[in-house]
Amino acid sequence: MRKFLTALIVIPLGLILVTFAVANRHFVTVSFDPFITNDPSFSVTLPLFLLLILVAALGVLAGGCAVWFGQRRWRRAARRNDADARAARTELADLRAQAAAAKPQPQRLPVPSGVGLYGPIGRDKQRATL
Repeated sequence: MRKFLTALIVIPLGLILVTFAVANRHFVTVSFDPFITNDPSFSVTLPLFLLLILVAALGVLAGGCAVWFGQRRWRRAARRNDADARAARTELADLRAQAAAAKPQPQRLPVPSGVGLYGPIGRDKQRATL
């Protein structure tokens, strides 16, 4: 089901991207020099579709970095809580081991020979022979 939904989204998106690229094949010049407009010192000439795809990819990358930096304190708190939980589990295991070592073993009373759980061996509660 998941592969079907992925294909349902990716295939039309790919077709739209290909038709956009075919329709916008002409070249554009992008200038990064705001002072000299007729002969810029730093400019790039590339197809329009490539320029738009690169700008979109750059936007996705910038947004991802912004979210990652914004969640920094939550990741730090998660690491701190994980370290505290590990320390607590270790301390609990140590305390359980100490409690088990300090606990006296229960003493069992010796069972007289010939007497079972309900009295003499071979008889039930009503003292019938088994």
